[in-house]
Amino acid sequence: MSKAIRIQEYGGPEVLRWEDAPVPGPGPGEVHLRQTAVGLNYIDIYHRTGLYPLGDLPATPGMEGAGVVVATGESVDAVAVGDRVAYAGLPPGAYAQERLIPAHRLVKLPDGISDQQAAGMMLQGMTVQYLLRSTFHVKPGDTILLHAAAGGVGLIACQWAKHLGATVIGTVGSPEKAALAMAHGCDYPLLYRDEDWVARVREITDEEGVPVVYDSIGKDTFMKSLDCLRPLGLMVSFGQASGPLGPFDAGVLAAKGSLFLTRPTLMTYTANRQDLLACAGELFDVVLSGAVKIEVKQTYPLSEVARAHQDLEARRTTGSTVLIP
Repeated sequence: MSKAIRIQEYGGPEVLRWEDAPVPGPGPGEVHLRQTAVGLNYIDIYHRTGLYPLGDLPATPGMEGAGVVVATGESVDAVAVGDRVAYAGLPPGAYAQERLIPAHRLVKLPDGISDQQAAGMMLQGMTVQYLLRSTFHVKPGDTILLHAAAGGVGLIACQWAKHLGATVIGTVGSPEKAALAMAHGCDYPLLYRDEDWVARVREITDEEGVPVVYDSIGKDTFMKSLDCLRPLGLMVSFGQASGPLGPFDAGVLAAKGSLFLTRPTLMTYTANRQDLLACAGELFDVVLSGAVKIEVKQTYPLSEVARAHQDLEARRTTGSTVLIP
């Protein structure tokens, strides 16, 4: 009998329950996937708490995984039985040993990428791809500010931005995380608890400010991040680990230099299958080239995902975290 994590109600890590979860045969356009690795991401916490509701309960969270196709429904030609595949994004349901998933959301894995690597990089890596290549096109000579530089997205983004020729300023929470970020391409890791990081950004950029800030922290960093931008700079708010922003006066953007603000999501950038394949393909290429290394820093049994959530919320994790079904 296949098992999965289900939530009957929204709340803390204790609502994550390991239960029997039989999988029916795949319908038209669907794939029955036996999962070998599942990714842990901060959006999973938003789903668990109900900040981003999952819909009807009970429900299975999880937005990223890798595994092997064991059966296909009618009209499936994108993948075949036996293929190693991975995915990231909607629909949720990754916290399971086996699941059904629309075939058009799956991407075949190249031989040089392991299942655990894939589960640790699809959502975070494709997020970095759209952030650096589409939301703001990072080019040689740019100086960027990246919050949570030692996190899963952060370590990938530091490497990729450095590969693109950028100077990377990153905020981190401890000297250990500063060393980790620096080892992955962050030129200036700033300890946000111990120093005035806005002043340091201004100093590093000769008072000009940066053209873009990538902020997954939210409430605690948003307003100060605006002060790090040069006129006409872009604020990319793509997460809210410290809490939602709340009401915001758009006039502040004018007062601080005609700034731009965007709240992008991976789901929008990869909604079209052609865009999904292009995004994943560029990620695979940069990883296979060695320019970006995917490091799974923590693994947990899927049945113990509550402990993984506690560690992620307490910022005790670095890099990518993988759950083993």
